Amino acid sequence: MNAKLPLALLATAALAAAGGWFAANHFGGAHNHAPAAKSGSSGRKVLYYQSSMHPWVKAEKPGKCTVCGMELVPIYEGQKGYELTAGTVSLGTNSIQAIHVQTAEACNRPLIRTLRVAGTIDDNDAKHRRLSAYVEGRIEKLHVNFIGAEVKEGEPLATFYSPMLLNAEREYALLFRQSQMAHSYALTAEHKRLLAAAEQRLSRYGLTTAQIGKLHFKAETNHLSEILAPVSGTVITREIYEGQFVKEGDKLFELADFFTMWFQFDLYERDFAWVRVGQEVEITVPSAPGKKFVAAIAFIDPNLNDMTRSARVRVELQNPLITVQGRSRRELLHKTYAEAIVRLDTPEVLTLPRSAVLHTGDRTVVYVDKGGGAYEQRRVKLGRAGDEHWEILEGVKPGERIVTTGNLLIDGQAQLDSQAGESTPTAPTTPAQTQTLPPGVKPYPLDVCIVGGEKLGSMGVPATLIYQGQQVKFCCSGCQPEFEANPAKFLQKISALTKSVAPQNTNTNTQKQ
Repeated sequence: MNAKLPLALLATAALAAAGGWFAANHFGGAHNHAPAAKSGSSGRKVLYYQSSMHPWVKAEKPGKCTVCGMELVPIYEGQKGYELTAGTVSLGTNSIQAIHVQTAEACNRPLIRTLRVAGTIDDNDAKHRRLSAYVEGRIEKLHVNFIGAEVKEGEPLATFYSPMLLNAEREYALLFRQSQMAHSYALTAEHKRLLAAAEQRLSRYGLTTAQIGKLHFKAETNHLSEILAPVSGTVITREIYEGQFVKEGDKLFELADFFTMWFQFDLYERDFAWVRVGQEVEITVPSAPGKKFVAAIAFIDPNLNDMTRSARVRVELQNPLITVQGRSRRELLHKTYAEAIVRLDTPEVLTLPRSAVLHTGDRTVVYVDKGGGAYEQRRVKLGRAGDEHWEILEGVKPGERIVTTGNLLIDGQAQLDSQAGESTPTAPTTPAQTQTLPPGVKPYPLDVCIVGGEKLGSMGVPATLIYQGQQVKFCCSGCQPEFEANPAKFLQKISALTKSVAPQNTNTNTQKQ
């Protein structure tokens, strides 16, 4: 068993040597479907001319670098040439035009963003006023009997009968008349004290100063009192009906001031760096199509909602009365849905168009135009995102030109170049290493392409073809059409090589055995 291993190695070496000799004599050692390059003064073939400072600048003839102006260096056959910096992609003029490459300059400018939010129109609850019964009694008549009514301060809301209030009113009226009759002589201190106590009792029962001042004109037969609106506003709740008996403390009405409304919306954490008190907001509501209400942010709640991670923002709006079909109402309705636009900006920062930035996995990259068709991949650190631009914190300098259109294709080429550089070509070198073939098919005996002469695997996965019972492999798919144009020619070469190698293997094995 051990003796067979050296025999296999010798056979493999013979095949490899034969393949190398065959490729050297039949292919010229280079995969090139174009005409051969010109020869230099030393007799060696010049493949191309290249800039040593900017490797992506190449030319077929001597000349100067289009970027720095230095003389181009000839690259002879067998030389590797100057390599591009990792991540740099070189494109020809035709490729640049085909993918419509466009660039923009990185520069300092204010970062502008439009924040679109939604919320509701609510009233200022700090100006709510609840009206309760100061004393028990019966509602005889309602002057305001529907929700949404606009009332002014001092207007009657209801007529009220209360024996307790009526007794207090008559007691005060009697004391007041006595004081008026005693105008010719000084009132006693006790009389003044009783009059002040009666007035204070009426005030606690809910009468206003104006109502108290008119009690001495009230007829003895009038046993009703009026409940007046303490403030101007809109009735938002009504808890009583005519004929209803109420006790002290029972809720009667609730009034709200709809002249100043609040537009409130949620502001999320990611937007805190943009919004500040005093910024203008443009608000639109469905009930007033086409109209914009402009106001400033008045308050940002510092307490965040744990569930939504947002804070409430308040904008104060003026809400005057308007006339609709002969009736007046507030322009903004309570609890209305509303949308708003908050226009945000920052001081000047380094920015790039958003289309220039590519997010690929954990990488955030841009491509910098280095001139001469070369584009350098650059990682960047982003700041805030505007409507059309990104804030750039690291990675790019002002004045550099960045690809904004075509960068996706450039990035794809960069990834292909990276994979090609990192991969290790593996190609079968002996028939024993080839894949399983159908019965009767001869395996391909070479480790190089029969057409181009390149080592199999150096240009990716070899293309494979079975023709007339013979397996044929190509270094790239571009060689296959040339084979199919004259298959007999290449099959004859494979047959000749197979015959030249087989006797060596047979003789070697015979001698060893």
